[in-house]
Amino acid sequence: MTQPTVSIITIVYNGSETLAKTIESIACQTYANIEYIIVDGNSTDGTQEIIKQYEQSVSNWISEADKGLYDAMNKGIKMATGDYLWFINSGDEIYEPTTVQQLFNQDDPPYADVYYGDTIMIDMQGKVIGERRLQPPAQLSWKDFKNGMLVSHQSIIVSTKIAELYNLNYRFSADFEWCLTALKKSGKTINTKLTLSRFLDGGLTKQNIVPGLKERFRIMTRYFGFFPTLMRHIPIGFRFLGYVIKNKRF
Repeated sequence: MTQPTVSIITIVYNGSETLAKTIESIACQTYANIEYIIVDGNSTDGTQEIIKQYEQSVSNWISEADKGLYDAMNKGIKMATGDYLWFINSGDEIYEPTTVQQLFNQDDPPYADVYYGDTIMIDMQGKVIGERRLQPPAQLSWKDFKNGMLVSHQSIIVSTKIAELYNLNYRFSADFEWCLTALKKSGKTINTKLTLSRFLDGGLTKQNIVPGLKERFRIMTRYFGFFPTLMRHIPIGFRFLGYVIKNKRF
C-alpha cells in the first residue's frame, strides 16, 4: 500500500536569514511522498531569490500580500493536495532527515488523524536552547488544552480530512484553536514518541505575549467555560512564573 503524502507548508515573510535552513531540513527527508509548499507574503529582502535557488525541492509556491500569518496558512491549506498537513515555518526545521520516514514506519493503515511529538527550541544560530516549557502527555486529547498548548504547532501533523481553516478572528493564537479542534475531531491520535521539530524561539505569539494570552483565554472559555478556565489559570500562572524564574525564559 502506498504511504500517505504529507503536505509540508512553510510560511515566510522577509525570511532571507532563516528560510534556507528550513528548506534544507525538508529537502533532505528520506521519505518519498512529500509535497512541499511555500507561501511568501511578498517579501522584499531576497526571500524569493532563495526560494528560486531551491526550487527543485519545492512542489509549489506563491508570493503575494496577505492579511497576516493565519491568512497565509489558510492559503497553504488550500494549495495542499496531500493526505496530511504539517506547518514548518521559516526558521523552524524538521528534527532529522529520517523523521517523516520514522513517523509512518511505526504505524499501519488505517493511518491516524493526528500525529504529534516533542519539540526542541533553537536560537537564530541553530543552537539548542532546550525543550518547550509545556510537554505533550502520553496520550493527547483536546481536553488537555485546558492546561495550555501542550504540543507545539510545529510538532503536530493533521489529516486533511479533519483539518479546518484557521479562524482569522484571532491574530496571535489561531493555532491554539486549530490544534484543539483537530484533536476534538480526531478518531485516532498517535503519540509518535519522536522529536519532530526544531522550533525557532521568538515566534508571533511570543512577540505579542499579552494579546496572545488574552486570545487563548477567550478560546479556552469558549470550549471549557469561563469559571473553569479562570480557576485553571491560577496553577498555570504559578507554573509559568516558576519556569521563568528557574530557566530565565518562557
